[in-house]
Amino acid sequence: MPTADPDARYDLIRLQGEIPNPLAAPTGCRFHTRCPFARERCYTEAPEWHEVEPEHFVACHYAKEFDFSRS
Repeated sequence: MPTADPDARYDLIRLQGEIPNPLAAPTGCRFHTRCPFARERCYTEAPEWHEVEPEHFVACHYAKEFDFSRS
């Protein structure tokens, strides 16, 4: 989630892999070609939207395994 703090510093995540073609989206999760956490299920099954925090939704099979809080 973006923050309004101009002094906040975060490490940028450089995604590797191929950018999916929006006209010929891959099967399963549309981001599995670039996601470092993708697993077998991601290649075949599209994830549903889940609310992980109030008004913060994600479409990921494994979202509950990640910590979305900023320390």
